[in-house]
Amino acid sequence: MQQQLKRGKIIRIISNLYTVELEDKTLDCHARGKFRKEKITPLVGDFCYVDEENHYILEIEPRKNVLERPTIANMDFALIVTSVKLPNLSLNLLDKTLSLMLINKIEPILCFTKLDLLNEEEQKQIDKIINYYKKCDYQVVKNTELDKIKRLLSGKQIVLTGQTGAGKSTLLNKLSPNLHLKTDEISLALGRGKHTTRHVELFKIEDFFIADTPGFSALEIKEIEKEAIKESFKEFNQYTCPFKNCFHDKEKECRIKEAVLKEEILLSRYQNYLDFINR
Repeated sequence: MQQQLKRGKIIRIISNLYTVELEDKTLDCHARGKFRKEKITPLVGDFCYVDEENHYILEIEPRKNVLERPTIANMDFALIVTSVKLPNLSLNLLDKTLSLMLINKIEPILCFTKLDLLNEEEQKQIDKIINYYKKCDYQVVKNTELDKIKRLLSGKQIVLTGQTGAGKSTLLNKLSPNLHLKTDEISLALGRGKHTTRHVELFKIEDFFIADTPGFSALEIKEIEKEAIKESFKEFNQYTCPFKNCFHDKEKECRIKEAVLKEEILLSRYQNYLDFINR
């Protein structure tokens, strides 16, 4: 029986219909009832085995990671698309997304968009922020660096995420013009974009798969342990704090607090960290 099954990857879910990418084609499938009994929900990004003749997903391989929002599995990278203007840069959302990806063992790549909308003074401030994240050993790109982005993503499975209106679908259209994904204008009254992506879907572009996801402006971090959040601020690990198990929030002589005062650690990063552990 096993020999009759074909291995594939779920690339799209709409209602109860699962589109599976096989070696030579795509196949729309239903999931067997046993998944409901076993409390397993098939996800975009899942590697699975299908009954090609009857169009059923019969087995799902163990996952290396799962994101709950957007709901997706087995990602290698998270390309975090971050607008610097219209909508304005949200460092709180960016840092929260970075922490969530690192905690889920997904390597983040920062992609800044709409830099052409900045005036000279704004550009200087953004450059300082970008340089800081680079110094922290994050991969950082601009949305105009398409060749560099393709090199980084080659051979990988990627989730594309970021605030609504940041330009995720626009970036995908530039990476693969034949996708023709819908984009929309920014609401000037609200200062944010309108949702244009309604479901999670993996698109194959050259030799990598990338998922466009519904935009969002809020992520939950309440359920995550404080220790995991602390570890996700990886620049903190460059310093040896004199206090054992220090959360860098109360002790006056904490080495991290000293680094913030010396502007070695970005103030916004530290403030966001405090916000996350004290939520």
